[in-house]
Amino acid sequence: MKTGPVDFVHPPAKVVQDLPRVADDMVSRPGSAVSLLRTVVGLYLREAGGWMATEVLLALLGALGVPVPQARTALSRVKQRGLLEAVAREGVPGYALARGAEAMLARGDRRIHEPRSMTPDAEWCLIVFSIPESMRDRRHQLRKQLRWIGCGSVEAGVWICPEYLRDEVAGAVEDLGLAEHVVLFTARGLPEGPSATEQVSRWWDLDAIAELHRQFIAGQADVPAVSAGPAESFAAYVHCIDAWRMIPYLDPGLPESLLPPDWPGPECIALFQRIRTAHEVPAGEFVRNAGGEG
Repeated sequence: MKTGPVDFVHPPAKVVQDLPRVADDMVSRPGSAVSLLRTVVGLYLREAGGWMATEVLLALLGALGVPVPQARTALSRVKQRGLLEAVAREGVPGYALARGAEAMLARGDRRIHEPRSMTPDAEWCLIVFSIPESMRDRRHQLRKQLRWIGCGSVEAGVWICPEYLRDEVAGAVEDLGLAEHVVLFTARGLPEGPSATEQVSRWWDLDAIAELHRQFIAGQADVPAVSAGPAESFAAYVHCIDAWRMIPYLDPGLPESLLPPDWPGPECIALFQRIRTAHEVPAGEFVRNAGGEG
């Protein structure tokens, strides 16, 4: 499984009018100006009424260490990707959420802030498809989307994921116009024991997912457990979310009984939750003050 940035090749416009559901979350390298802007937008633009002045966005990115030229380039790129649109209000230049962006961000909220984990007896969703060669571009897109949603590949036309990801799978299938070629089944449990663990390790690249968790732990371990002030919390919280938000997409939350004994997921989730608890509120205060609401 690829864990770095992916250059998504979108399906034809007649198939998908908007960005794919997951692409905007994954297309930029965490820590880059574009990714940090995407994180700021996801966290704060809706609370601000769906619009922010350009100078406020530039100031927020500056507080994250992004120079103004890079911040302006990031605004242009995020606009091109369909997340933002340039809108002036009372003569003040700014950016608003583009059509459909709010629903996409809401889906991201559920993944990012509510990491889920399967119980041993939880249901699975099997994705079975047979897509003709004439539609191979969309077949390729489907496989890419399924991987980013957190599905595992059993074989070429059979994929698997926790049942609670069914709606996201169905949404991706619908977006790609492949509903006639894909069938979703519900399956109950996998037999416990070495054979099931071996199968799961073939279906998902657990080493790559574990490495994402370990990278997050290493990068965020020194974040203070107590806020030193709104500005410091803003930087800490945004960088935390930016580093984290890929993980709950690629890690589907498999049962503990099917994972290696040294699985770093619980430690990673606990660290994320600790940072959020300490810094979310003062970070929001910093943003409101930057926007002239304080």
